[in-house]
Order: sequence, then C-alpha cells, then structure tokens
Amino acid sequence: MIRTRTFVSMLLFVSLAWAGAAPCAAAIPPPMRSLRDSLRSLARSSDANVGIAVEDLATGAITGYNLNRSMPAASTIKIPVMVEVFRRMARGGFTLNHVMHLRAEDRDYGSGDLAYAPVGTPITVKRLLAKMIDISDNTAANMLVRLVGRERINEAMQIYGCHHTYLRTAIRTNVAAVETNLRTTPLDMLTLLVRMARGKLVDAWSSHAMLEILAHQEIDTLLPEPLPDGTTIAHKTGSLHDVMADVGIVYEPGAPFAIAAMTSGLPDPQLGRDIVRQASLLSFNAMAQLAEVRATLGLPNRLAEIITPEAIPEAPDVRYWTGQSLSVGSGG
Repeated sequence: MIRTRTFVSMLLFVSLAWAGAAPCAAAIPPPMRSLRDSLRSLARSSDANVGIAVEDLATGAITGYNLNRSMPAASTIKIPVMVEVFRRMARGGFTLNHVMHLRAEDRDYGSGDLAYAPVGTPITVKRLLAKMIDISDNTAANMLVRLVGRERINEAMQIYGCHHTYLRTAIRTNVAAVETNLRTTPLDMLTLLVRMARGKLVDAWSSHAMLEILAHQEIDTLLPEPLPDGTTIAHKTGSLHDVMADVGIVYEPGAPFAIAAMTSGLPDPQLGRDIVRQASLLSFNAMAQLAEVRATLGLPNRLAEIITPEAIPEAPDVRYWTGQSLSVGSGG
C-alpha cells in the first residue's frame, strides 16, 4: 500500500509522542485511544448495556468501554468451567479419558443435544469439553460443573483475580434468574484469555489445549464475522434472551489481540450481533495501526510469548497425564 510522506510523518510524530509520554499516558498508545473513543461511541449509540475490553498482546495495552461492568455471562461462563477442569486434571484428579454418566439433573435444553440422550449415557471429559465449548452444550457444561464443583470454579476465578465472575447455580436457562446466576465482566474474561494466550493459565500445556478447544468453536457469526477470511480466532460465544456476547483471541499475524465484547438488555438480538461485530472490526483495524507504530519505531514487544492453538506440544496421555506433568503456574 502506498502512503504519503505526510501520513508517515504524522505517524512518527504521534508515535514518538507516545513513546516519550509519562508512564500513565504511555499505557494507552494513540491507536488504542482512538479505539477507546470509537468503542465508547458505538456503545452509547445503542439502547443496550455494553461492556468491551481489548488488549494488544504485543504491548499489553488495554482499552475498552465499561471494562469492569458486571454483565450476564451466558455461555461465556463455560470458559471458567473449562479452566477449573484443567486445574483439576493438572493436579491428578482425573484425565481427559475419565468417563462420566449423564444424570437427569444435568439436563438443560437451552443448547446442545446431550440433554436428549438417555440417563446413564457415558461420555469422556474430553468430549464434554468439546461439546461445552464448540457447540455450547449446556448439559455437557452441567456435567463438568458437577465433576469439579461450582464452588471450586468460583474459587479459581478469585485466584486469577476475576472477582466478578461466578456461578450461583448450575446452568438453568429455563429460570428467570439465569442472568443473575451467571455473571462476569469484560475485564475478567480478558484476564483469562490473556493468561491463556501467554501460556500461563493453569500451565503451558493446559493453555495450549484450551486454545485448541476454543479455536474449534462452531458458532462464528459474531467476532469472526467481519474479519478477513482465514483469520484464526479462539473464542466462546454467549447468547441468551436479551444477551449477546463473544470473547476470544484474534491471531492476526503481527497484531494479535484479546477481546471481550458483551451486551445485555437488547431490544433485538440483531443489535447485539451488530455491536459485537463492529467492536471486533474496530479492534482489528486499531491493532493493525498499532503494529505499524511498533514496526516504524522498532519498539520492543511481547509477541514471542504468545502461543497459538496449532502449537500444542504433544498429546496429553503421552507425558502430561502420566504423572510427569509440566509445572503448574503460579496461581494455577
């Protein structure tokens, strides 16, 4: 792409101003400030409750709108469930091949087909994880909640600093209180995603494995929708009644970022879809601009720390689940 000398000069001027700014100002580089303003305008132009958090994985710069707003989690709560499953496996509680059996109380008909299986149906933890994340099967999620314990999931979120993320009950989409029973914030979700992207959520292998599961998400109509074809994204959607959300990691080469876009109080589900999609595209473009700034100035970055869904070192039963597991990260 051809750029004018004026554009390049402006880019250098703005970038140097950022690099020479005071520490508090340097935390938000110019493209992120523009993104913050755009996300604010997007949110305020609607009648919905909106919370968005975005982190540039190269610099660690964070921006957004209502980052700490408590929001109905809907199915994004399944990421914390998955985290506790891997925490328990890393401590030798069970393996991916552990078999559970469906109970009547596990059933929730809001999403997925496992609820229609006969009581007693056997299914491995590995398949439950895939069903819970990739097709958002609520019954699979409830089976895993039963396996690890709802209180343990909530305790794990406290350990990771996600103080506003919790399950008050199992997933029951047919009750009026479902939106108050499953809660999180955009920043809490971002915290989990960024630790995962850096290989520090539970431990390196678990982070790889969780990313692989998230990358097989079959519901790609929200964050991925406006992005270029072929963009790799590991994410989890959530939709229920007047709630629409998607949280994930976008692996644009040289400009990866994590994003949590959440809406509630929607007069129409399409409004939620539009907000999440626009937040995704705005963030994608801002990260590309920020990558140009870094490249122009030769600024240090943390791209070497980022792991991808394709980089899983080995199958779990070869070494990880045989008692020779990788060291568990701090707070894991």
